[in-house]
Amino acid sequence: MTDESQNRAALVTGASTGIGEATVRALRAQGWTVFAVARRADRLAALQDATGAIAVPADITADDDVSRLVAHVTAAGGIDTLINIAGGARGADRIADAGTEDWEWMYQVNVVGTMKLTRAFLPMLRATGEGTVLNLTSTAGLVAYEGGGGYNAAKFAQHAMTGALRLEEAEHNVRVIEVAPGLVYTEEFALNRLGDEAAAAKVYQGVEKPLTADDVADVVRYAVSAPHHVNLDQIVIRPVAQAANHKLIRKG
Repeated sequence: MTDESQNRAALVTGASTGIGEATVRALRAQGWTVFAVARRADRLAALQDATGAIAVPADITADDDVSRLVAHVTAAGGIDTLINIAGGARGADRIADAGTEDWEWMYQVNVVGTMKLTRAFLPMLRATGEGTVLNLTSTAGLVAYEGGGGYNAAKFAQHAMTGALRLEEAEHNVRVIEVAPGLVYTEEFALNRLGDEAAAAKVYQGVEKPLTADDVADVVRYAVSAPHHVNLDQIVIRPVAQAANHKLIRKG
């Protein structure tokens, strides 16, 4: 890393909570200009007050919101880095019991939203001469597991899209990075997925040190702050207790 980060500008989605919020804080602490994007305006306003980030409420799956977002960022000086963190899981049903609405929501947020924002900002990133796109995927996009079919499908698609984007944009000197976390403890992920606090707590039960949002945000910050010719194509990050998707050490 160098002091060049003082002149860098990024847009971070999913910024109202969890890894997205932590990433905004990490980049601002390093001197970046950061546009913080999410749907919840009240949480973004609090983040703006705390960090000096530029809050821009928007739904990344809505075309009008994406167009408005591009116009806002352009008027404010533009970005050289796009960090797609918005996403999530809904439900843990086996495919025989799959909820269509859950699957459609996961595909829209994780895949289509990422595509729409990336497509919209690629001209700006290309024009900088040294643009970067970082997509936060998941180890669920690398290895399937029972009860994860819908989330697996969405994250496998996002993983594949990231690989294709890297091939397509290399000629434009746009760096494309994938960060794939394993078990991360955040206040909302498991709760939103399972809809029940007790069920969400069981996801982390007995795991002494799951990853935190700050852990992942620090990896994201490092990856986008490395000299531009250094492309950390794919970073898999897990807690030591999670040796693989199917092996998680629980104590007690």
